[in-house]
Amino acid sequence: MYRHILVPLDGSELTTSLVAQAVEFALGLGARITFFTMVEDYGATQEGALMRTLSPEAFENELKQRASTVISKAVAVGQAAELACEGVVRIGTDAYEEILQVAKEKECDLIYMASHGRRGLKALALGSQTHKVLTHSHLPVFVAIASTSR
Repeated sequence: MYRHILVPLDGSELTTSLVAQAVEFALGLGARITFFTMVEDYGATQEGALMRTLSPEAFENELKQRASTVISKAVAVGQAAELACEGVVRIGTDAYEEILQVAKEKECDLIYMASHGRRGLKALALGSQTHKVLTHSHLPVFVAIASTSR
């Protein structure tokens, strides 16, 4: 069935629940996971533009360092469960586009991501990255209901 799963993480309080669910799911399938997170590129701000100009490498390293904690924790959970996994951090502006790009580059065959489980009017809010991935993906997308109580 599925052999390589992309699990996008946003670093929110729901990340822990999503990682645990995804690891359990992948173990059941005998699949591997690529955990992914994106850092918003703040290079268009005055401070970001100055830092990028003065030291492009330091600018990129600072951005990636912010996200490395999220990925490190997820990979540690996967490795503790003896699951083949890796982490990818990208800098970008449109998370859904980066998710789809990484899925393609890593040759994933499933995207496993979270829904915040909102209901009513909140569920209609535009801009949901999960909704955008569902709309634009050519791969199957498994939407898990993540909660902080798990």
